[in-house]
Amino acid sequence: SFELVGTPEGAALYIQDHGKDADASKFDGKLTVLNGAEKSEVPLKPVGANKLEAKGVALNKGAKAVAVLTTGSKKSITVRFTVK
Repeated sequence: SFELVGTPEGAALYIQDHGKDADASKFDGKLTVLNGAEKSEVPLKPVGANKLEAKGVALNKGAKAVAVLTTGSKKSITVRFTVK
């Protein structure tokens, strides 16, 4: 499962696999955020055990976000969010 959380620096994406923290170092990717007509794309970098961080984006209410992740085995995962 994936949880996107706004931070003062941007956003954090938390990853769990069947209720246990997933190893974030095995993931790489980018986060695209659409705030109305404004589009931002930033890289997602592993920080900590189960967290990827995207700096320099704003998760305003109603924004749409798409995280495109690549696993260590080169599989692609796309996750979509709507900020409430």
